[in-house]
Amino acid sequence: MAVSFIVLAAGVGSRMNSDTPKVLHHIAAAPLLHHALTAARALEPARIVVVTGHESAQVAKSAEDFDPAVECVLQDPQLGTAHAVSMAAPLLADASGEAIVLYGDTPFIRPETLEAMLHARARHSVVVLGFEAKDPGRYGRLVASGENLEKIVEYKDASDDERNITLCNSGVICASAKTMFQLIARIGNTNAAAEYYLTDIVEIARAQGLSAGVVICDEAETLGVNTRQQLAEAEAAFQSRARSEALENGVTLTAPETVFFALDTHIGRDAIIGPNVIFGTAVTIESGAEVKAFCHLEGCHISRGAVVGPFARLRPGAELAEDVHVGNFVEIKNAILDEGVKVGHLTYIGDADIGEFTNIGAGTVTCNYDGVMKHRTRIGKRAFIGSDTMLVAPVTIGNDALTASGSVITENVPDEALAVGRAKQVNKPGLATKLMARLKASKAAKGKS
Repeated sequence: MAVSFIVLAAGVGSRMNSDTPKVLHHIAAAPLLHHALTAARALEPARIVVVTGHESAQVAKSAEDFDPAVECVLQDPQLGTAHAVSMAAPLLADASGEAIVLYGDTPFIRPETLEAMLHARARHSVVVLGFEAKDPGRYGRLVASGENLEKIVEYKDASDDERNITLCNSGVICASAKTMFQLIARIGNTNAAAEYYLTDIVEIARAQGLSAGVVICDEAETLGVNTRQQLAEAEAAFQSRARSEALENGVTLTAPETVFFALDTHIGRDAIIGPNVIFGTAVTIESGAEVKAFCHLEGCHISRGAVVGPFARLRPGAELAEDVHVGNFVEIKNAILDEGVKVGHLTYIGDADIGEFTNIGAGTVTCNYDGVMKHRTRIGKRAFIGSDTMLVAPVTIGNDALTASGSVITENVPDEALAVGRAKQVNKPGLATKLMARLKASKAAKGKS
């Protein structure tokens, strides 16, 4: 079944009190908009159209960064939700199959719920997503008889009996693309705000003899983000769900409440995640790996049997093969560490390739940046890099080579060679005592003056 999505992302979000468009505020290390787009993409849609408005260039760039196939259209002026959906009509004029309207500030609609709406379309021309609210407040009410939806009533227009209804409107709507745009074209703006409301689609559909239905989801799916408080609540809701899913999938979280996941974090079963671990985007951890406490990971891949941390940072492009060990206060960036590599502590590895079973001593730095360009360090198999070695890239260290502690390596080191790159040590007998006495006398003199 072909399906197109129309994601509304034009709002200002004035209650966020921010210069950033509302849909670009982050939860789980990703913009709110990306959460909605992730749900849409799970259904393998034919088209996704994002309707932009406030700071349209920023929103369009974010959508295209998520998926270059996403199409964007500007709503200007902004005359209501139905008007926003109508902006997509020219792009979807030839679209076959279904159309679903989502919202860029409503991040938790599940793909399974969208599938249920598509199935309900076999029985109804228009399908609305509703939820049973614990506190209906000022939500629009769904007046329904079983699955059959009679009308959507805004709170301000509802009677006392209608206000007692707890089945509320999420705003998510599904219909055939052709039907949706035909119905929207009939929506008027004879209301106090002079706006075109998408909720009127049900009344217009029924007036034309078309059937409207309702699919009910959990209230938590419909959480919208309009304020900083709701943004924090959404973050907490995402993390709670992500932790539960990780545990159910066989991941050990030794202190679940202290671990923070990103939208696209992937962790295999029997992996172990210690306390206070933070995941940025694009992290994959294979089964059986371990990440110890207080690590920050983003854009990296950790293979089976690898151990990371505590207090390690993996940045984008870090690739750890099986049984790699990255210890405390180590930073890895844009580097490939082959099987069995050990980087125990206090080290920076950036823009590097390190061969299998190589050992990197404490305090090693790949000096990868000359102030203008980045350069790569290549270290062969079974090499031993002594503590406090500065590897000035571009440089290559051969297989089974060794660098002496405290060396500054500026030239390639052949296979099996020992490289010593430090100044010759000179000892001055008795000078330490004389120098210390002179310094103490100078300090005392300054204290008297």
